[in-house]
Amino acid sequence: MLEKQTIEHEKAVLIGIMNREQNEEKVTEYLDELEFLTYTAGGEVEKRFVQRMDPPDPKTFIGSGKMKEVEKFVKENDIGSVIFDDELSPAQQRNIEKQLKCKILDRTTLILDIFAQRAKTSYARTQVELAQYEYLLPRLTGLWTHLERQRGGIGMRGPGETEIETDRRIVRDRISLLKKKLAKIDKQMETQRGNRGSLVRVALVGYTNVGKSTLMNVISKSDVFAENKLFATLDTTVRKVVIGNLPFLLTDTVGFIRKLPTQLVESFKSTLDEVREADLLLHVVDISHPQFEEHIDSVNKILCEIDSADKSTIMVFNKIDLYKHETIAEDDLVTEKTERHFTIEEWKRTWMQRVGDRALFISALNKENLDEFKKRVYDEVRDIHVTRFPYNDFLYPEHLDQY
Repeated sequence: MLEKQTIEHEKAVLIGIMNREQNEEKVTEYLDELEFLTYTAGGEVEKRFVQRMDPPDPKTFIGSGKMKEVEKFVKENDIGSVIFDDELSPAQQRNIEKQLKCKILDRTTLILDIFAQRAKTSYARTQVELAQYEYLLPRLTGLWTHLERQRGGIGMRGPGETEIETDRRIVRDRISLLKKKLAKIDKQMETQRGNRGSLVRVALVGYTNVGKSTLMNVISKSDVFAENKLFATLDTTVRKVVIGNLPFLLTDTVGFIRKLPTQLVESFKSTLDEVREADLLLHVVDISHPQFEEHIDSVNKILCEIDSADKSTIMVFNKIDLYKHETIAEDDLVTEKTERHFTIEEWKRTWMQRVGDRALFISALNKENLDEFKKRVYDEVRDIHVTRFPYNDFLYPEHLDQY
């Protein structure tokens, strides 16, 4: 009889601060996401620490009293990693590490580490390695002795593990080499995109873990890896899809997230070119998430950064099967109705009404409302196709079940 293997998760604590921009509710929401990131990276959160500070302490991010509280908990509970929700300066990281004597990570390091885990192809690994080196460059002083002491675990994947003797000059040379390698691959990718002909290009965009890959699998009948973890998909996947009698290219792209490291946006430039060159964007939203509106804003912000905010876009509100709204008892005369109490029908009468027929509500997993989704995508792709090839008009079939 085989023994059941147990996976050891590295113990971690999370640290966030409340200030004028982040109230208690916002901090809780951010730390919830940070905990999911930690879980995705292979960690288990033992405790959260939150302090009201504005601005953060320039030396240790949090105050000395709170730092002693964290230090006591770390020693007593054998904590492997302390993870901060905001990016730490190199000086802050060194000072905190000196006092706590364990691995110190910030949100950026954690996201880079997850990308290092998830990168499967040579191209994705090169992109992630470049982002890691660019992040490490200003943090080299005093870092390598720490890396020599702590092997493996969260935040330790990538160039830091073996290059103990690395100095700034070597890192800069490596960054230059990686950029040249990416530039070469980018040209090859550009050629590949050019060789796809004149088919209409549709790209799935959205926050991480909203169901883009699941939707891709359903409508393209392919087998793209999908998992209930953040950044399950890093490598761009392109599939030829036929709805009715109309073919087009569908691209599944990397998920976005709040506070996405600028190093990743830059190093994943070619991957994001798939979004830039798309004729139509399907902005997938997890409507069951309590903060889905903020997710929409985060995605739109990144689309602005890559000059894709003005593209033709259909909003696809996914996971309607998981959506739950809070209720107010009939005899409750105190509780004020908020967005948390809205049904999906009530949501449709809010700002979503302005989106009109460019908003769809589906469940990719349960295949709810997919006929409506296919028809809407078909109509949009057909309009683009007819504009591009006016002599090659398509007639919309009465039924899409032939797809």
